[in-house]
Amino acid sequence: MKALHIAATGMKAQERNVEVISNNVANMRTTGFKKQRADFQDLLYQNLRRMGTETSDAGTIVPTGIQIGSGVKLASTARIMSQGSLEQTGKELDVAIRGEGFFQIDLPDGTTAYTRDGSFERDATGQLVTIDGYTVNPGITIPEDNTDVTIANDGTIQAVDTAGNTVQLGQLQLARFVNKSGLEAIGDNLFLETDASGAAQTGNPYADGFGSVQQYFLEMANVDAVTEIADLISAQRAYEMNSKVIQAADDMYSTTTNLR
Repeated sequence: MKALHIAATGMKAQERNVEVISNNVANMRTTGFKKQRADFQDLLYQNLRRMGTETSDAGTIVPTGIQIGSGVKLASTARIMSQGSLEQTGKELDVAIRGEGFFQIDLPDGTTAYTRDGSFERDATGQLVTIDGYTVNPGITIPEDNTDVTIANDGTIQAVDTAGNTVQLGQLQLARFVNKSGLEAIGDNLFLETDASGAAQTGNPYADGFGSVQQYFLEMANVDAVTEIADLISAQRAYEMNSKVIQAADDMYSTTTNLR
């Protein structure tokens, strides 16, 4: 009886679905987090009677046939890259992206990572870094004696020096990808470029379709609590229904073994 195996694949698939949903819910307050969605595919079919085969010398054919499925599998955990809401923080070096683009981060091993988390700090030398101390690319240094740091919507960073003059310290750049969902998440709010995402295209905010940046704001996760809870209930019900199928198949086995 294949029902046991088929229902087991359904339970396993819904277990994975709940894991994806739980990760979304756990990261509801994670800056720049992008939620995931579990996508499923049916497994191979056994053809007991193939459709389209001839049934007589007159050329009559089987219109539908008989196919028995093998269950379901998890095909992907697609990442939804929609815009999250912007939350005002009042912190001078907090920057949110509104629209297309990612901040570029230089990792210690020399690779470039990408993030929507703009909660930046200054290190001991005044360089703009992430909360983990990774350098924001391009490297921008804000001298200790500079005050009133402003970040314009096009990424231009200015400050007031000791003489009271406004000086330009650099400009933030953004990167975008043909397939944002193809980026590989590595934790710490960072993504890496992959063959699926395509090569990074860099440019200034507001230019050539890139989004703008907003000082004193951070982008929140794009997780909707109501939607996640509804999906969780649906996954739970699907899991229960598959367990009922296993129970029914076991009862049928029991009936057969108890025959006298």
